[in-house]
Amino acid sequence: MNPYPFEFDPKQSFVQQASDWIADVFYERLPEAGFELRDEQIYMAFQLERAYNEKQTIFAEAGVGTGKTFVYLLYAINYARYTRKPAIIACADESLIEQLVKQEGDIAKLAQHLGLTIDARLGKSMNQYICLNKLDEARAGIEDAELYDEMYKNLPDFVNNPGTMKAFYPYGNRKDYAHLTDEQWEGAAWDVFQDCLVCNRRHRCGQTLSREHYRKAADIIICSHDFYMEHVWTYEARKREGQMPLLPEHSSVVFDEGHLLETAAQKALTYKLKHHVFESIITRLLQGEIREELAVVIDEAIDQSEFLFKLLGESSRAIAASDRREVIMSDELLREVNKFGSVLDSIEEELVFESGMYTIDPYQLTIVEEHIEMLQIALNLFKQPQGLISWVEEDNEGVTLVIMPKLVKEILRERVFSKNMPIVFSSATLSVGGSFDYIAESLGIQDALSFTVASPYDYEQQMKAAVALTDDVALKHKLTLERLQQSEGRALILFPSKEELQQFRTDMAHISGYSQYRFLFEGTSEISHLISAFQNDEPSILCAVTLWEGLDIPGPSLSQVIMWSLPFPPNDPVFAAKRRDTEKPFENVDMPYMLLRLKQGLGRLIRGREDSGIITIYGQELANELVMDQVKRIMPEGVQLEQL
Repeated sequence: MNPYPFEFDPKQSFVQQASDWIADVFYERLPEAGFELRDEQIYMAFQLERAYNEKQTIFAEAGVGTGKTFVYLLYAINYARYTRKPAIIACADESLIEQLVKQEGDIAKLAQHLGLTIDARLGKSMNQYICLNKLDEARAGIEDAELYDEMYKNLPDFVNNPGTMKAFYPYGNRKDYAHLTDEQWEGAAWDVFQDCLVCNRRHRCGQTLSREHYRKAADIIICSHDFYMEHVWTYEARKREGQMPLLPEHSSVVFDEGHLLETAAQKALTYKLKHHVFESIITRLLQGEIREELAVVIDEAIDQSEFLFKLLGESSRAIAASDRREVIMSDELLREVNKFGSVLDSIEEELVFESGMYTIDPYQLTIVEEHIEMLQIALNLFKQPQGLISWVEEDNEGVTLVIMPKLVKEILRERVFSKNMPIVFSSATLSVGGSFDYIAESLGIQDALSFTVASPYDYEQQMKAAVALTDDVALKHKLTLERLQQSEGRALILFPSKEELQQFRTDMAHISGYSQYRFLFEGTSEISHLISAFQNDEPSILCAVTLWEGLDIPGPSLSQVIMWSLPFPPNDPVFAAKRRDTEKPFENVDMPYMLLRLKQGLGRLIRGREDSGIITIYGQELANELVMDQVKRIMPEGVQLEQL
């Protein structure tokens, strides 16, 4: 049976034959089905042909409305069938994944209009699934215990029943609990501190079952940037431990909204240390008949860990508009870090003697040894901060020390871009000043193809834009109500931080004019559920922090985008470190980040040729001539800024 949608001649180049068929799709098949013939789309298709033929990395910068998703999907699917290995489509976040796979999404459209059967499966991030152990803890807690108890009662029978499973049955996905707030979900969701290796319920876990399912995808696996980078970072360790990598061997990778990959890579390479996790792992050694010398040093380590993390909390200071606390290094803190490292050395020495006596379960011993090794590496890095960024986070479980590398390009170059396969970066915003050097340098890409195609929309006729040179909250509320009257609601309000969104929500409760509108707030339920509610309730207003990128809502439901503040980066440790590494931090760090996000925010408004709407931007910084000039430069051609 021919797996391709065209007659394949093995004597000719496969990529050339696929490219000819794809050209036919865009020139004839899709226009016959009612789709618009787009020169930009066809140009992109011919550019990707070279990347797939030469197995190269390519920066595909294509404006809104060029139909770039169709192009990369068709190449990825055909190449996956040729190599008999699935393609990976890595999206910037979970909301973008949902938009790709929804019933009316691009994969479904291609399948319908081209008569294709496409085997596309989701590889969702681990924190998008229930952790059965955390769910048990949440049920025994004080807050929302009834809610978690209801979740437990609705689990499939096989989860707590020793009977065999006859077929894959997905469960425990964040989307299945759309009504939960983000905070409620986090109470029962997997997190980085869960030790899945020794969990006796892992074979009934929704996350594990989904992994077994998506690994068998024939055409496409869709995941997030975070998940792909977690796969890259854990690949060798999982193989060492006899585990399957998170993702199977694959034929090509597409990084949708690829300009955000560096952040995902840094996140995947991050160490997170927590006292209660260390204590729960190290006390496993006490379950055997161990020598008194080892028991004493374990107790000492637990005491030292508890004291160190308490000191870390006291030695950190809060940062506005960030949940990250800056660590203030001191002689005392450094001394206690060294002391903890010495105690860990003592445990490792005692374990050498203990292992020869076979009193400790070998599997448990391996887990403890690997955790201690990770702690030692992380603590040594923490003491040499030149190439690192570190901070502290606090929650109801105590203090977490986070250690992140500044530069990830060496690892990316070795583990991703040295692979002999096509890699596509797709976004409307990949270049800075017309050059791709910035993203290539930050990711360690030494040789790449690139191209840029503009959006086909007539922005001069479809978009109006206005700015207000103010950060005065009362004035912004007054202007917002006036602007919402113009668009009759139907607006997306974007905030640079959760704190600003929450403050807006608090303030508007006391302003009567807002009561005539229905507001939807990110964090109050699962994100794709919120987006669907916004799209289906035309006059509603969606307030969000993470939807500067990727949100695709054509039609009148989104007729205005209001940017509550210019999206400059926060003053948290990550950006503080970047600022310290350059002579001109405002020009080299703050402005590029802000302009990139602002440009993405502008792209949320016009999603089709029939769309029209208003952009409104607030910010005192616009009074700075340099800032205003740069903002004007990124506005679509023909769009003039009115000053309110």
